[in-house]
Amino acid sequence: MDHLTTEQLEAGLDHIRQAPTDDGRLDLIVQRPADDERVVLEVGELNPVEGLAGDNWSVRGSRRTDDGSSHPDMQLNIMNTRVLELVAQNQGRMSLAGDQLIVDLDLSAANLPAWTKLSIGGAVIEITDQPHAGCGKFTRRFGLEAHRFVNNEIGKELRLRGANARVLVPGTIRPGDVIRKL
Repeated sequence: MDHLTTEQLEAGLDHIRQAPTDDGRLDLIVQRPADDERVVLEVGELNPVEGLAGDNWSVRGSRRTDDGSSHPDMQLNIMNTRVLELVAQNQGRMSLAGDQLIVDLDLSAANLPAWTKLSIGGAVIEITDQPHAGCGKFTRRFGLEAHRFVNNEIGKELRLRGANARVLVPGTIRPGDVIRKL
């Protein structure tokens, strides 16, 4: 698949900026049971111990913790639907991003500063202060220009690569659920 050019990516910024600021929508739930495995869920369970039940976050570990254990403020990776539709170029490739929750919501730091709480279905999550940047896998799947696009100054300001969050209140979530700032 051909990757988009910087010009093509930048042409999508206006549409991305039109994402809802308060009441958005959960569009996709992606479980990662093992490295490079993706399962698109019709129903997901969020809890403070696992994050998304069945996801590999709790066993994968992190370079950002002293002991290599999973980072508690990086349980969930959330990405904007509009950004992912742009870089993936089709629905079938959206789960490749590696983010568990794909939402139509303005994820910018101005709209969702760290420690903002969000309700989704029966759960409550909290945006954390941990940055979420495109990695080598993201670059291979969507291209170097997409990696640069989500990580440039505007990309970081808008959190085009997404945001990290943790689960505060367990609950069931489904695609189509409203995601609301509390």
